[in-house]
Amino acid sequence: MPSLNQIRQTFLDYFAKNDHEIVSSSSLVPHNDPTLMFTNAGMVQFKNVFTGAETRPYKRATTSQKVVRAGGKHNDLDNVGYTARHHTFFEMLGNFSFGDYFKEQAISHAWNLITREYGLPKDRLLATVYIDDDEAFNLWKKIAGFSDDRIIRIAGSDNFWSMGDTGPCGPCTEIFYDHGEHIWGGPPGSPEEDGDRFVEIWNLVFMQFDQQPDGTRLNLPKPSIDTGMGLERVAAVLQGVHNNYDVDLFKALISASVEETGVKAEGEALPSHRVIADHLRSTSFLIADGVTPSNEGRGYVLRRIMRRAMRHAYLLGANEPLMPRLAPVLVREMGDHYGELKRAEATIVETLRQEEERFRRTLGRGMTLLDEATANLKNGDMLEGEVAFKLYDTYGFPLDLTQDAIRAKGLSVNVAGFEAAMEEQKQRGRANWKGSGETSVQAEWFSIRDQAGASEFVGYEHLSTQSHARVIVRDGESVSEGLVGERLQVVFDRTAFYPEGGGQAGDTGTLHWAGGEGRVLDTQKQAGDLIVHDVEITEGVLAVGDMVHLHVDGSKRQTTKSNHSAAHLLHAALKNVLGPHVAQKGQLVDAERMRFDFSHGAPVSPEEIERIEAEVNAVILQNEAATTKMMAPAEAIEAGAVALFGEKYGDEVRVLSLGHALDGEDKGYSVELCGGTHVSRTGDIALFKIISESGIAAGVRRIEAFTGEAARQYLLEQAGVARSLADQFKVPVAQVSARVEALVNDRKRLEKELAEAKRALAVGGGGAASGPEEINGVKVIARVLDGVGGKDLRPLAEDFKKQIGSGIVYLVGQLDGKAANTAVVTPDLVSTFDAVELARHGVLVMGGQGAGGKRDFAQGGAPDASRAGESVDAIRKFIQNKTASEGA
Repeated sequence: MPSLNQIRQTFLDYFAKNDHEIVSSSSLVPHNDPTLMFTNAGMVQFKNVFTGAETRPYKRATTSQKVVRAGGKHNDLDNVGYTARHHTFFEMLGNFSFGDYFKEQAISHAWNLITREYGLPKDRLLATVYIDDDEAFNLWKKIAGFSDDRIIRIAGSDNFWSMGDTGPCGPCTEIFYDHGEHIWGGPPGSPEEDGDRFVEIWNLVFMQFDQQPDGTRLNLPKPSIDTGMGLERVAAVLQGVHNNYDVDLFKALISASVEETGVKAEGEALPSHRVIADHLRSTSFLIADGVTPSNEGRGYVLRRIMRRAMRHAYLLGANEPLMPRLAPVLVREMGDHYGELKRAEATIVETLRQEEERFRRTLGRGMTLLDEATANLKNGDMLEGEVAFKLYDTYGFPLDLTQDAIRAKGLSVNVAGFEAAMEEQKQRGRANWKGSGETSVQAEWFSIRDQAGASEFVGYEHLSTQSHARVIVRDGESVSEGLVGERLQVVFDRTAFYPEGGGQAGDTGTLHWAGGEGRVLDTQKQAGDLIVHDVEITEGVLAVGDMVHLHVDGSKRQTTKSNHSAAHLLHAALKNVLGPHVAQKGQLVDAERMRFDFSHGAPVSPEEIERIEAEVNAVILQNEAATTKMMAPAEAIEAGAVALFGEKYGDEVRVLSLGHALDGEDKGYSVELCGGTHVSRTGDIALFKIISESGIAAGVRRIEAFTGEAARQYLLEQAGVARSLADQFKVPVAQVSARVEALVNDRKRLEKELAEAKRALAVGGGGAASGPEEINGVKVIARVLDGVGGKDLRPLAEDFKKQIGSGIVYLVGQLDGKAANTAVVTPDLVSTFDAVELARHGVLVMGGQGAGGKRDFAQGGAPDASRAGESVDAIRKFIQNKTASEGA
């Protein structure tokens, strides 16, 4: 029985033998198409090849493409774990022809592979074709010898494929496998087609058309082939099982889940184990491709998948984070083919751990939200669907969990409202190719690229050059000339201006030509390799064909180079000091400073900052020459070069090496794939100084730093501040820190003494006000305390609690115009009174949002303290009503 890995390799080897180029899977994050949420088909990376906007050095290709379907048009999330073949992540095996072969050879390849290489019995196979595709119908009869009843004509979208409302499309033929009469289900097109007997294993798309926004279809430049075979589906067939979750890969992941939780994969626990196994794959691969959990975009979908899996781990009784313990099993099973899993393993494990720990806190916050939303509802009322959807979407609460949680209160959920909110979100998040890739602006640049060719970049060696103005664009349209005062986009034959990319800002500078001058305000890249200059003409007229002298601002370029090279050194230092899990999440380097975002689950301590700075400056002092080398991406990564997760690389990459390892090993200190501009020697950076460190998202930190003269000026300013403080304190500069620490300690001591004085005054102020009142036999202390903040209320409440022995304490503190409240219920009364209910009731009176805690102690707050007295009165009345009705 072949393993899933062997089935994948057999597919790729077959097409390689038939003159197909084996192309690595593209990232799950689509490039050059911001409206597509995730890569959801094998042909995504070839879209521009099909439309003619891009050419490749091969006409045939084969891939095993990573695919995620958990957002946008293709969204299988809710079905995963409960059906035999739904996944959020799967592998799409495919073969592609770019104007080379068409229908006959595509069908012939498919038939030969599944019957000869995979050995599937011919009598178990049948095909569907588009209703009017007579050519495909007759080819199946010719190649496979199928009788008419084993070739089914299908109308509609099932056999006419398109990625979205616009883009490549065409009729298709699908190959089905018949599991046999003992499995319920009918052939495609029959009323029983949703059964499990007949399973689609391969879809061959005959790519003939380019669908336009108005619904018309234009012929593609060359008819092409796009096929897709779900690896997990064909593995189930070849391994003799009817459920994808029973193939060898999933069995290994589910077995690990069972071992970690101690819960067998059977009964109600079986779907949970399957959800965990599936979601482990999608989350791990998304993290490896640079996606991080967040509350928007791709990160939002990732978080939803993670929380869904983690809720199932919670249902299985996992007391500790489960997903990070399973990730190494996935890496072991799939890391040999997908090297990015191995390279990102530490990041995957750490991200999963942080998110699972965060989810456990989220669960509690979700319950608090539910309590607040139902606080004023009475028996028979209905919870708004929008609230239920927020619990589902933000906190991971399935609808049935919310329904169960409020059923005991006699409440129900507005299911129609929930579904409406769900549909609204799907509409917002639906990611078609509508308007993508071939928008008018992008189409214009691709057209210009086809006419003008690529721009030659000479900026690594030169800061100035001469070149002809090849294209001038004004307001999105090509023009023959530009006039003084106009803002234009200009393309030259060759340029020394570096276009923005890889986090490095585009170059600025000046232009000179006979009779005219201009300023380059920015430089960008369009249509892959077209360098576009944002130009303001300051004198004369610039016409297409003019010979122009281009001059890059050398000062800005030099400081930008220093900052960019320093960012590379910082990346290496972060990995050395904080750990190999650190991965770059973004950067911005320009002439002013450098900003570097990276994955790490905690603030970087001052001691770690010092070590990082020391390492970077040590490499700067080496003054080693920077070296660059052109290599194939796989070769470079194998040699140890750092590739950025999710970055798209061409057939050749520029590998930059800076400095020597500080531990004595014979290797570069920093070796990364990068096309940016950099210093000639590390000593050119001169000095590196971190000026800030902060968190910008869950698990993502940001460091900002200066280099060179900017770093020196910053240190001089800091030294000036230190001298000024030394003069004021009348101590040497070296003792300023100790003097400040002493002042801070004095302030803390005085604040403590003040708090104790307020506490003594509040508790022992004398008179009737200091003692408890009785409400229907319950001792109650309820009062407003001026000048007391939230942190001081708890000890005061505890003192009052000891004073009354049995009863209720309710305090509202007023400080700086804001209010904080505390409710305490003694143990003998917690069966009747709930401190959370009391605190929440008091906060709502003051216009606050809610409170939290336990039945014996709770706290809350409100932005306006003007109604503090009303809050105290409301609590007295609340206790009076409750004791009267319950006879407390």
